[in-house]
Amino acid sequence: MSQRKPDHEHQFPDIGDLRTSIRFDAGTGCIWLEQQRVMLLHTAAFGALRDELFESLGTKNSWGVLFRMGRKSGIADAHMARRMRPGASDEDAFAVGPQLHALEGVVHVTQVKFEMDVDSGHYLGEYIWRNSFEAEQHLASQGPSKEPVCWQQIGYASGYTSEFMKVPVVFKEVECVGKGDSHCRIIGKPLNEWDDAEELKKLYSQDSLAEELYSLQSEVQSLRGMISPLVEIESIVGQSPRIAALLKMMEKAANTDVTALMLGETGVGKEVFAGVLHKMGARRDDPFVAVNCATLPEGLVEAELFGVEKGAFTGAEVSRAGRFERAHGGTLFLDEIAELTMEAQSKLLRVLQEGEFDRVGDTRTRKVDVRLIAATNADLGALVREGKFRADLYYRINIFPIEIPPLRERMEDLPGLIIKFLDRFNSKYGRKVSGVMDKAMARFRGYHWPGNVRELENIIERGVILTEDGELIEADSVCPGMPSDNVDESRVTRTGGLVPTAANGEQSSVFQAFVDQGLSDFDSFEKALLQGALEQAAGNVNKAARSLGMSAPQCRYRLKKFGLN
Repeated sequence: MSQRKPDHEHQFPDIGDLRTSIRFDAGTGCIWLEQQRVMLLHTAAFGALRDELFESLGTKNSWGVLFRMGRKSGIADAHMARRMRPGASDEDAFAVGPQLHALEGVVHVTQVKFEMDVDSGHYLGEYIWRNSFEAEQHLASQGPSKEPVCWQQIGYASGYTSEFMKVPVVFKEVECVGKGDSHCRIIGKPLNEWDDAEELKKLYSQDSLAEELYSLQSEVQSLRGMISPLVEIESIVGQSPRIAALLKMMEKAANTDVTALMLGETGVGKEVFAGVLHKMGARRDDPFVAVNCATLPEGLVEAELFGVEKGAFTGAEVSRAGRFERAHGGTLFLDEIAELTMEAQSKLLRVLQEGEFDRVGDTRTRKVDVRLIAATNADLGALVREGKFRADLYYRINIFPIEIPPLRERMEDLPGLIIKFLDRFNSKYGRKVSGVMDKAMARFRGYHWPGNVRELENIIERGVILTEDGELIEADSVCPGMPSDNVDESRVTRTGGLVPTAANGEQSSVFQAFVDQGLSDFDSFEKALLQGALEQAAGNVNKAARSLGMSAPQCRYRLKKFGLN
């Protein structure tokens, strides 16, 4: 067991290594503590927050909110402790917490008693706090208290020590400036060593205010479910206006059998949206059969879709149903529909128009009741003009187009998607990765996601595999190809790459070329750019918008502005 002597005989390690871990980046408005983003906050603002909590929630609930706020901060610092002092003893690594508490301007910590053995889970700590900002703010706004008041700081100490020791450790404030003592004094030890452990356990595990509100919200939703049908959209994470509008549009089509066409870039989640559209409708209890047309062998496309009779061709040793028959009564989702052969397109059109088909090698016509949802990232209009896709089929499946926005146009959904994928891959791999570093999140927000949600999913999966249990996913392990925080984001292209920086002479010559063509004012240049993109896209506004790195509504607005629509 490692034991420490009274503080006057032992000093904390030099704090210089921790000072260098703080970086101020005025160019981005960020302050970094190692890989975690932090901020400076006026103590008076924190005091005002405490006052609002007391008035709105009462003392007990306010204590819980402040404690959990501090605990979260302590856990985050504990994750950094060993990285900040690699190779240090357990004692010196543990000292990172008390020293960071001082460096962050929270309180000055003096060690009185310290015993720690990580392997056995033994811990005993006693500290004196001076200049507690929390006690100062409480006295300034609330006056002297009968009870200790440094709730947020106690939460930090408890969270930090519990995470470091990997056993529940509870601190109590036995003296406090907020109640008239000359200084604050805290004592911490494992929860089960306190005489009032059961009471402390109830107190420290009380439901947070957010959880209480969520419980009430769940009750309201249950009551609503009794008077209206439940719409199953839990597969979609969507807080952004674009997704909210999209779901509302899908609700209008859900209870019809109209053929829907999912449009969007690779990786936006077309199959997920198709599945949700199926679940919203009257066919929700019947099969949902998904087929990726690009993966079907060219010679077996018709057999896979419509079935085959025994002996129809070499290798067809038994009769079997195709995807249409399997989806009878439900929904058939055809992804990458542009990859179908012209002959398969012809048969597909017949099924949509007549509701009947023939198996390969069969003479009997079969009836089928299927709702079709198709999807593609190709420009079907252009393929029709090139003679590569049947015009009559295009008009038949394009009755209700649904355009799914790329991830870069719905960045409000990024945190929710990350949580969803963390839960999925923690469960899949039996891991307990707790989140994503602020530095990694900053990289994510500055990236343009050419692979969209699928790319994010793959990155989080890699992060879960590479990250230790209880730790946060670091930027360096999952963002090697993304712009770093010191990259000029104005040079990041819509596909996430970097625009080469032109030399001054090259920039001047480009500008002069625009002037020579009569494009010296910005409106003329913008109009010419829009006109060129529209011509290159053969009149397809969606494709033109993608080439310019803007949304389709933005592009239509600008085209209308210049009379180009």
